[in-house]
Amino acid sequence: MIYWGMVTGLWLGLIGGAGLLLLASDLPDTSSLWEVERQPSITYVDINGNQIAVRGAAYAPPVHVDELPPHLIDAVLSIEDKRFYYHFGVDPIGLTRAIVANFRKGGVVQGGSTLTQQLAKNLFLTNERTYKRKAKEVLLAFWLESRFSKKEILSLYLNRVYFGRGAWGVEAASQRYFAKPATDLSLGEAAMIAGLLKAPNRYSPTADLARAERRATVVLDVMVKTKKISVAMREDAFARPVHVRRSQASPAALYFVDWLAPQVRELTGDVDADLLIETTLDLDNQRAAERAVLNVLDHKARERGANQGALVALDSDGAVRAMAGGVSYARSQFNRAVQARRQPGSAFKPFVYLAAIEAGLSPWTIREDAPVRIGDWQPQNYSGKYAGDMSFVTALAKSINTVAVIVANEVGRDRIAGAAHRLGFESHIGLTRSMPLGSNETSLIELTSAYAPFANGGTLARPFGLTRISTRQGDILWEREAPVRKQVLTARAYALMNVMLQRVMSDGTGRRARLSDRPSAGKTGTTNDFRDAWFAGYASGHIAGVWVGDDKNRAMQKITGGTLPAQIWHNYMAEVLRGVPVMEPVTPNPAIAMLALAPKPPTRAEANPQPGDPLGDLLGTLEE
Repeated sequence: MIYWGMVTGLWLGLIGGAGLLLLASDLPDTSSLWEVERQPSITYVDINGNQIAVRGAAYAPPVHVDELPPHLIDAVLSIEDKRFYYHFGVDPIGLTRAIVANFRKGGVVQGGSTLTQQLAKNLFLTNERTYKRKAKEVLLAFWLESRFSKKEILSLYLNRVYFGRGAWGVEAASQRYFAKPATDLSLGEAAMIAGLLKAPNRYSPTADLARAERRATVVLDVMVKTKKISVAMREDAFARPVHVRRSQASPAALYFVDWLAPQVRELTGDVDADLLIETTLDLDNQRAAERAVLNVLDHKARERGANQGALVALDSDGAVRAMAGGVSYARSQFNRAVQARRQPGSAFKPFVYLAAIEAGLSPWTIREDAPVRIGDWQPQNYSGKYAGDMSFVTALAKSINTVAVIVANEVGRDRIAGAAHRLGFESHIGLTRSMPLGSNETSLIELTSAYAPFANGGTLARPFGLTRISTRQGDILWEREAPVRKQVLTARAYALMNVMLQRVMSDGTGRRARLSDRPSAGKTGTTNDFRDAWFAGYASGHIAGVWVGDDKNRAMQKITGGTLPAQIWHNYMAEVLRGVPVMEPVTPNPAIAMLALAPKPPTRAEANPQPGDPLGDLLGTLEE
């Protein structure tokens, strides 16, 4: 037995040694352990120079473990490797504990890798789940433990591990999330940093601060359990709120960054340098947009089927000041302000009446609100009722479908499509019977930009977000040149459309969006079965559009453009225009403006003036 035992042991040793030699021959090169292959970073800033986001890798000078606060080291070791100073690269006790826990739960609930093994994997290996990769990881862990001290291994780990949002190393993470060096991290901040190691992007405080705080609480509880801190120290950490870097605290701004990223790549190509991207975004406006969307789309709104919403805001020249592409970037990166294409419903009607005005009609032209049929199609009003004779200004304010269809048949659907394209629509507009009711699909940013000429004096305003691209050394790679302003509305059309769209806010479906301190104008939109609800409007040179609906195109419970979208628009505008001087839009002669805003519509004779009539003279003067 002794003889054959020795023979068997010898053969097992030979086979095992051969296996180790075979694995060792395939191990990666470790000669460049301390070298970092740095990738260029791309930093996006808003109009005031505040950082919006950093794309690509972010690195910082390495820090030694002795320079870091002890509570940071304790936090990392408590949550990642409690027995780090007592094992030789592989922890048999921890591994056995993990195997038992996983067996009891019937799945993988606990890992047995040591911090040294994690470092070996992060530096040299991939994330593939194979026994061969695990064996290499163990060999490299033994090698690291034999070559470096525990402090050196810990320093390597903290300087090379990924902490989410492009931050490699604890110093880069501290600067990214808290705008301070890692040597100054508080206990609560250290716990949040340590909590990132389990799932960096998931527990990032810039993605979901509440989730990051819950994870930090777990870290603090483990630190109490391992006697690294006292209960009193934990409670003190709870009492001191963690302040995430302000410019990084707007996750919805990443919708805007995603929108710009392809444009940046196209303009810069393969540039091996850190880039600074100067944009049109205003982070104060961005936060106002996020608050407006989230505060209105609460649990009550979701119970009515309003599960998603988007808002985009433009300056008078088309510069994007805010973009909220959904209620949560962390849960869905699909940008509903840019990528989603939906029917705008009655939000398209201003272009119907614009074509009518350009054809020589006026806001006080009378048409009959009565049943109308085109072939086998008979459009219905939202109320299901008909009100008889009414002026265009009233028909738009009340969003009457029948009058819009009658007007479209008179002036021609091709003329309406031409007017919409001239003001900014780039999508194809089909000349169908339902076109004047907004049956063609568009995006929120496209619709909003098409409203800009109504707000800025009648000039085209294509939406844009980039102003300058340069290297960190100051070399300018690209800079936007302001295009020649193109006039797309006559003075008459501009003035009369403002009268009509202001009436929507004062006496029509947009009353909930009306601002109390300044003139405002806009239009609501609702599609069949309440699948989409819109509001687009402007005030004091600011233009904003809002969409509310469901990603799966399910019907909502009687949510129209005059309800939740109008509330979101009002809340956003009221906040961003606070303190902004009131800008009166260009209006026609005051007598006409007063007539347009009067509660009682003019008579048929007044609405269709004859030459020599006072109203006819006013319209003639305005035409000139």
